[in-house]
Amino acid sequence: MKILHVERLSKCASANESIISDVTVSVEEPSIIHILGGSGAGKSTFLRILGLLDHPDRGQIYYRGKQAKEWLAAEWRRHVAYCAQLPVMLPGTVEDNLRIVSRLHHLSFDPNEVKHLLELVGLSYLDWNKPAFALSGGEKQRVALVRTILMRPEILLVDEVTSSLDINSCQMVKNFIKRFHQEEGGTVIWVTHDLEQAKDIGHRVWFFANGRLLENICTPSFFHHPKTEEAKSFISCRTSQKNGNEGVFV
Repeated sequence: MKILHVERLSKCASANESIISDVTVSVEEPSIIHILGGSGAGKSTFLRILGLLDHPDRGQIYYRGKQAKEWLAAEWRRHVAYCAQLPVMLPGTVEDNLRIVSRLHHLSFDPNEVKHLLELVGLSYLDWNKPAFALSGGEKQRVALVRTILMRPEILLVDEVTSSLDINSCQMVKNFIKRFHQEEGGTVIWVTHDLEQAKDIGHRVWFFANGRLLENICTPSFFHHPKTEEAKSFISCRTSQKNGNEGVFV
């Protein structure tokens, strides 16, 4: 049984404009998948639809063989959990934010486990009694990620979660998500603009352009032998930007 299957998914901005157009794709085995593409390609909208935070105009999504409409939204979101680029802290303390998952989903809360998870993302120093709103942006992002993992999802949807982090925190988060895949057997679907990250820890690339899924390919093949001109142009442009406009597509 496929872990996740998307069938002819479309989302319209207007009668004449599509944000997502006729996307069909599946997750067959636990893996780290990076969604790549330029700004406005539909990446974040697609991710939000997978998390049932937005609704498609056409098409179906299946998790473990059941259509999304057959699931209670809260139950789907526990198994297919979304972590946003701009984290939302709930009213109360850091501990309140960390415990909310166990309260909503009737899951156990192990303080020692939570301390370990916080340590893995560089937050071992954090005062659990501190008001959550007083955290820095990077602290909020990492608390939100730990909070999401505490739902024990099978699929983790992450949208640019390292974009606002410093180098050390960014590496910790990458290792943390990689650990989720390797030790928990979870699948990660990750929207990013970080091509080095995708090369380093990704297994597969879903490349979007103009709302269409143009490539669904293993990561090495995407970077060395992309099939479409759009992907070649995207890689060349990103490489040039990184190398101070001196890079070329190879």
